[in-house]
Amino acid sequence: MALYEHVFLARQDLSQAQVDALAAAATEIVESNEGKVTKTETWGLKNLAYKIKRNRKAHFVLLNIEASGAVVAELERQTGINEDVIRFMTVRVDEHEGGPSAMMRKTDRERTRRREREGA
Repeated sequence: MALYEHVFLARQDLSQAQVDALAAAATEIVESNEGKVTKTETWGLKNLAYKIKRNRKAHFVLLNIEASGAVVAELERQTGINEDVIRFMTVRVDEHEGGPSAMMRKTDRERTRRREREGA
């Protein structure tokens, strides 16, 4: 089985519960086709560099997947059909990153700096 990172951007007007439901649906697609989702990270609502389908912001979600190419093709097909997903990208990797992703570490650093400034 190959390892993949699948990131999708969901519309800005969705609630966090709806974004979590999209991630659960993607997980269900992978697992129903004998794949495995090893990690799911929700990076939150972030600004986009440019408008995508009239959205200036989007909810970012990362899935680490262990599956065959056919499973990933089915996931991409169903993700492309979904109107709530404005962009997605799947990349094959040699190994999954241990611990939190770079985006999550960046968010933690920003929170720490903000707390230090407020406390000083």
